[in-house]
Amino acid sequence: MPFIEIANLTKDYGRGRGIFDLSLSMEQGEAFGYVGTNGAGKTTTIRHLMGFIRPQKGVATIGGLDCWKDSAQIKRRIGYVPGEIAFPDASNGLDFLKRQAELAGLKDLSRMHQLLERLQLDPTANLKRMSKGMKQKTAIVAALMTDPDILILDEPTTGLDPLMRAIFMDLMKQEKQRGKTIFMSSHLFEEVEQLCDKVGLIKDGRLLAVKATSEILHNENKVYQVDFHSAEEYRRFLAEPYELAGRSDTLCQVKVKVHDRQINAFIRTLNTYDLKSFAEIKYTLRDYFRSLY
Repeated sequence: MPFIEIANLTKDYGRGRGIFDLSLSMEQGEAFGYVGTNGAGKTTTIRHLMGFIRPQKGVATIGGLDCWKDSAQIKRRIGYVPGEIAFPDASNGLDFLKRQAELAGLKDLSRMHQLLERLQLDPTANLKRMSKGMKQKTAIVAALMTDPDILILDEPTTGLDPLMRAIFMDLMKQEKQRGKTIFMSSHLFEEVEQLCDKVGLIKDGRLLAVKATSEILHNENKVYQVDFHSAEEYRRFLAEPYELAGRSDTLCQVKVKVHDRQINAFIRTLNTYDLKSFAEIKYTLRDYFRSLY
């Protein structure tokens, strides 16, 4: 039985907004990337997982528990970073974090201080005067400091500068190595490529595809770009029995589709030509999901 499962989940806000007949699943210890544009339905899905919204149809479960009916029990196991951060009334970040620790029954604050140092965050700053990045880091510390076994993160790197984003991704990789289950929405394909075992694409409230990251990034069908020194060599290659993904007569350049089992024969063929360059074109998640749109 999947650890996190969403089955036929529907929440219709009208005018095409919401999520519709959504189904996906993931195993314990997996990292799942949830990709889509703003308004696609990522946050609505996550709010169902957190038990904040009652579904009109379908069900979401975590560890066999209903996310709506058993939300209080489930929340004890979850570290959550919301997409929109609104802190309660607290004088500064440290006061807020200590209140969160008290509510969670956390007495040892050593992990909190480790995270503050790692994220280079001064928690004594006034919450209302914090920048977006500081607020984001405060929410990340609150989510991780109790060492939960499930992390549900709604675009957690929003507002972080590139250095902090890299530090955060390193933290997530460490959490994954420790066996944590991670459900993370993002609009940055590079983030989910680095971290996630599976990736789902949502558009207009409907799930277009769920794919294993390895299946996309390590496809047996490769594309190679070949540049020829002369127009004569270029025209000669066009007569070869290879499938082209693209060509430029001006640049004397071709893009060739080659299956892994054909690569040796393909290279032997290229050795008979005078080439400027030859390189594999790396296939990314962005390429794959762009093809679905």
